[in-house]
Amino acid sequence: MGRRLLSPGLNDRFQAQLWVPLAFRPEEISHDAHRLLVIGRLKDGVTQAQAHAEMQEIAQRLASEHPGSNATISASVEPLQNNFIPDTTIKNLWLLLGAVGLLLLIACVNVANLLLARGTTRQREVAIRAALGASRAQLFRQFLTESFLLAIAGGVLGVYLGWLLIDAIIYIVPINMLPSEADIRISVPVLLFTLAATMLAGLLFGSAPAWQSSRLDLNEVLKQGGRTGSGGERRNVRRILVIVEFALALTLLAGGGLALRSFWNLTRVDLGVRTDHVLTFFLPTPRSRFSDVERISPYYQQMLEKIESVPGVRKAAVTCGVPTRGTGFFRRFSIAGAPPVDPAARQGAGFQMVTPGYFEIFGIRVVKGRSFNEQDTARNTRVAMVNETFVNRYLSGVDPLAQQILTDQLVPGSRTAGLSVEWQIVGVFHNVRNGSGLRRDNPEIYVPFWQSPCAGPQADMAVRTSDDPARVTSGIGAAVNSIDPDLPLAGVKTMDQQIGEVLAFDRFGMVLYGSFAALALLLAAVGIYGVMNFAVAQRTHEFGLRMALGARGANILSMVLREGGTLAFIGMVFGLGGAYLVGRAMHSTLYGVSAMDIGSFGAAAFTLLAAALLACYVPARRAAKVDPMIALRCE
Repeated sequence: MGRRLLSPGLNDRFQAQLWVPLAFRPEEISHDAHRLLVIGRLKDGVTQAQAHAEMQEIAQRLASEHPGSNATISASVEPLQNNFIPDTTIKNLWLLLGAVGLLLLIACVNVANLLLARGTTRQREVAIRAALGASRAQLFRQFLTESFLLAIAGGVLGVYLGWLLIDAIIYIVPINMLPSEADIRISVPVLLFTLAATMLAGLLFGSAPAWQSSRLDLNEVLKQGGRTGSGGERRNVRRILVIVEFALALTLLAGGGLALRSFWNLTRVDLGVRTDHVLTFFLPTPRSRFSDVERISPYYQQMLEKIESVPGVRKAAVTCGVPTRGTGFFRRFSIAGAPPVDPAARQGAGFQMVTPGYFEIFGIRVVKGRSFNEQDTARNTRVAMVNETFVNRYLSGVDPLAQQILTDQLVPGSRTAGLSVEWQIVGVFHNVRNGSGLRRDNPEIYVPFWQSPCAGPQADMAVRTSDDPARVTSGIGAAVNSIDPDLPLAGVKTMDQQIGEVLAFDRFGMVLYGSFAALALLLAAVGIYGVMNFAVAQRTHEFGLRMALGARGANILSMVLREGGTLAFIGMVFGLGGAYLVGRAMHSTLYGVSAMDIGSFGAAAFTLLAAALLACYVPARRAAKVDPMIALRCE
């Protein structure tokens, strides 16, 4: 067989580093296995609908020929695009797009507010230019040029920051969250859209003073001298923009709060296992290592003895799956003595093979009956243990220790299920969160590894240590190589690392949404600070007059804070509606959080209100220190 070195490119993004042909021997072909994905290219002139119809016909024919394994199996032909991205990932990407959109709106509102305030201070300048003969077109041209240069500078800086942000996201994005085909970079259409939005906001609101000049009474404006008036209509526009900005900020902040609350709940769930001082790894034992099945158990028994003799190792176990990552198999079963059902309609449960030390290593609590022991071998009665969810769902109201379950036998080295075998339930163990991102407890059946070895015959191993697991890794590797010199330790990880990888998607979402929420909070605070600072500067004469008539600094301070707080409060009231919609959109991706989570929304609202009052405090403090005599000289 020839060898070939692939050129750099797409294949470098896969975890696999070695590629071999996929081929089966006749005895390996089984209709019980449904693990393979098929990718094909349609013939010229064949439509997707035609191919889909033909595949359904093939699936129906297989179902009639093999009812035991294919009765409920169908087939469909779908476009490759996004076909291998999980639905949760697609939904998270849409939610991320929504968060970016909200942030864009907040930024645009901020730009509008600041440019309108800046334009108001230039009304006298516009009036003088108009009085000296400048036409409306000339005024527009001047302000458009200024706004265009401002937008260009901001756009260039934004592209650079976007480039840095993409690098940061790529650095923290979890492995396998996106398909290897994903090309993460600055998209030209997205870049053009954001630049257009930036320029539109800058040009539209930056040229507002020129548009307003056509409606100004030039004599009235020039009479104001050095003091410019804000105008009630323009002041109301800026207030409305602040309210909109806070409503959007609360929506985004609530989304970040929901993601944080969900992640907090996931880190506090009862995993059903102890994670300290546990090391896990995989033994990729080749199939050719065993000439017959009878040699699998002695091989792993000898392996366990060698590993347990390593200093620092307290207990070792063989298993076909690691807790929190899922059971090794899924098997359909039936309860002995129950009415017979169609084989394809039987209930299913996670199926796991473990050696006796498994429960001790992971600290899994046996709530009823006993655990496995060294007497549970192939020569003795087949026994099984089930979890609490299995008992509550299928054995409610009966003694589980008096029940037997029937499953198809797993034959090591074969992809074909064997005859139905009976297992006597001898114990019930506390639920272990397996798979589904730790979000639910599935019914599970555990059987002794010595009575039913893994079908691989590869297996996972777990070791409980008395010291730091990293310190015994080399010793364990040497012990394994003393039995099998060519066998490496694959996927060596502590249980804390395993759980960290399981929670990687949720942690990434929390960091991403939390970052956007923090940025929205910052923009909202800057927005209200700019508006209140401008309002205080415009009302200096008013504050001086009030203080000259007897008002104290504390009165002025409370008045400014009350005005800013009122705008923020109104914005938060409207923002609660948006927060509820965000909660509904995120609900399927969250854990233990309702669409209207009072705690998350309350914390978001309180944080936003506190930021608003803090942003108002600085201009309010300056207003409270106005000298009446200096302020009245402006008149």
